[in-house]
Amino acid sequence: MTDKNQINKRTYLYDALDKALIAILRADARTSISNLAKLLSVSRGTVQNRLDRLISSGAILGFTIRAHDELETDVVKALMMIEIVGKTTAQVINKLRGTPQVEKVHTTNGKWDMVAEISTSDLLELDQVLREIRTIEGVLNSETSILLSSI
Repeated sequence: MTDKNQINKRTYLYDALDKALIAILRADARTSISNLAKLLSVSRGTVQNRLDRLISSGAILGFTIRAHDELETDVVKALMMIEIVGKTTAQVINKLRGTPQVEKVHTTNGKWDMVAEISTSDLLELDQVLREIRTIEGVLNSETSILLSSI
């Protein structure tokens, strides 16, 4: 039996305009539709349609701010290297994306399969997040480094 959602779901192919739009929004997620249209030399309608499609396709997961490091004095940041067992990568990625403290997930080569960027309010919360991640089915091993300062 085939899932109806899979039948109706079309793969969206990203082109140069989509990539340019995402690049601008990465630099300033508050850029107005009008300014995006000017910067990309397209109509406001085109920008709005592309933005809607990028959001609905999952290419854009949300909009956020980046604060200066000096403002984040009561934040604990860490990098967690994760080893995955078998073919559970997609399952582990989905669980990591559902963890609010996980800011980014990267696939990598070498000993570790993934690197998760984690941000918490204190060490107790970091400990809880690390324990949660280690219990995800498919996570075989991990190693975490707390980021002390940026230079």
